[in-house]
Amino acid sequence: MRAAAAPRNEGGPAGLVPGVTTTIASPLLSRHGAVAAGGPDTGVAAHYGEPNREQRDLARGLAVVDLSHLGVVTVTGPDRLGWLHTLSSQDVGALAPGASTELLLLDPNGRVQHAPAVVDDGTTTWLITETADAEGLAAFLESMRFMLRVEVAIDTGTAVLGTSAAGPSLRTQAGAEPVTWRDPWPTTAPGSTRYGPADAEHPGSEWAAQLWLVPRAEVPDVVRSAEATGARLAGAWAWEALRVAAWRPRAAREVDERSIPHELDWLRTSVHLHKGCYRGQETVARVFNLGRPPRRLVMLHLDGSEHLTPDPGETVLDGDREVGRVTSVVRHHELGPVALAVIKRNVDPDVQLTVGGIAAAQELIVAVDGAGTDRPEPAAGPMLRRRTL
Repeated sequence: MRAAAAPRNEGGPAGLVPGVTTTIASPLLSRHGAVAAGGPDTGVAAHYGEPNREQRDLARGLAVVDLSHLGVVTVTGPDRLGWLHTLSSQDVGALAPGASTELLLLDPNGRVQHAPAVVDDGTTTWLITETADAEGLAAFLESMRFMLRVEVAIDTGTAVLGTSAAGPSLRTQAGAEPVTWRDPWPTTAPGSTRYGPADAEHPGSEWAAQLWLVPRAEVPDVVRSAEATGARLAGAWAWEALRVAAWRPRAAREVDERSIPHELDWLRTSVHLHKGCYRGQETVARVFNLGRPPRRLVMLHLDGSEHLTPDPGETVLDGDREVGRVTSVVRHHELGPVALAVIKRNVDPDVQLTVGGIAAAQELIVAVDGAGTDRPEPAAGPMLRRRTL
């Protein structure tokens, strides 16, 4: 089934443990020209009437994006960082106040269940996650609390606004700078690895995202203050277009019930390969050491001549053979219609694929050989004795 000319923001994979958090509609949806988003972005505007201009402004550091639909979970108490360190894929035991990172919580088979952005302010660890994941994340953390000095809560009084790193500096009504998460993508963290290009050659190096945690009741005033300094309000479509162009995985889109982080090149910012034991670590280590994850993330450049785009979730075909599915679809202001897709790793990278009858050329994100940097050389097997006839 094909979508209309503007990319839809509906559906999406269901890989995360679903919560029952009620989406709070943003007051900015009452702005002139606001068109409501759908799917995982329900509750905020897809755009405010000029999606291409909004996207260009965001890329130039001239826009603020309403992302107040995202979930916020807080962890407080003196044991919080050491506890999160033992549960997750990331080394956060000594996370400095103000430092930003991200972590994965995996199932016993190494599949992604939760993928929050993480920033600590010295007293509270803030976890920013997908709307539908907030209750699931909080429930999982609560179940693992035991006798430790930690408290877990869903913070519905805090909302998220987004800018580029070069964008406007936001302030609360009291004049304070909010707690801010600065996206580490795509810089390969110490102790990690990458399955795609070097950091400096990665398209994600051209744009850095920031998420600002502001009191929900102050969102309209914070945005108006930014606009008074020359900023423009942009919608979720602009944010998604720049994310896709940066090859940045998103849990509500690229993750399904089988996803392991190697397939999405997610180890570079969310996994420390040399930290202590955590649930799913065996799979992470085994796939890293042996290579060849079963699938790989790829960017698809779509034929835009028909002015149509596929829906997220649509099947990707190599001839008549199903090889994967589309996860995110956007219209980028420079690249045109592009998509992220998760496909079988061994698909020929030079073959032209089709999605809903639309031709799609591949651009590699995860290398076809499925080998991370610094992967150990495979041990030599025993020499076979040649039999003399």
